[in-house]
Amino acid sequence: MAASISTLKKGLRKRIKNILVEVSEASAKSQTSNVLKTLLSMPEYQTAKRISVYLSMPTGEISTSGIVHDALQQGKQVFIPYTYTLKSPAEGQPKSIMDMLELKSVSDYYSLQSDKWGIPTPGEDSIAARANSFGGTGTTEGNDTPPVDTESGLDLIIMPGMAFDTNFGRLGHGKGFYDYFLHRCHSASRMPFRVGLSLTEQFLPPHESVPMDSSDFRLDALILGNGELRRTKS
Repeated sequence: MAASISTLKKGLRKRIKNILVEVSEASAKSQTSNVLKTLLSMPEYQTAKRISVYLSMPTGEISTSGIVHDALQQGKQVFIPYTYTLKSPAEGQPKSIMDMLELKSVSDYYSLQSDKWGIPTPGEDSIAARANSFGGTGTTEGNDTPPVDTESGLDLIIMPGMAFDTNFGRLGHGKGFYDYFLHRCHSASRMPFRVGLSLTEQFLPPHESVPMDSSDFRLDALILGNGELRRTKS
């Protein structure tokens, strides 16, 4: 069964990728503006003190630059994804995982270098000094137990995806970084409020859903490129 879900996910990724190539820069910019307006008005965003924001690729998804600027301006503690290979993975752990590390300021944001996907990424020499959302500084190497008396966890996590559906399913890029990160948050008993940002082209029609298995997490809310906010009923 897992293999067939994997095949379905791969097929959907390929289909959406072909659609996203056709999205104009003007459309993506307009949709980003709509999404930003909706997100900034959400009470979950306004009250969040510690948030995680994905840093966007140059094309094919909602840009998060405006979110980063606003969050830092509001005095929120902002954490960004950092993926790395574990030196010695424990049994059941993937070889590569993602931690959320602090983005210290707007100038820090502009100092980040683009990786091979064009995503702004902190330099390796800066990692050890960055606060980790699980507590302490630097990478966790997969250890999720925060140091005593260190405030840890996230209030809100803003998530990217390849595709989204009406049941708050999310299709990632295939590496499993976000789902494993959320699994770790769940183990640490601090689940953040999960918000997905979707170009209208990434939102599946009502009759279609994202193939999901037991390791996949659903969103709490989804903001579409037309500015519509969708929330789970719970």
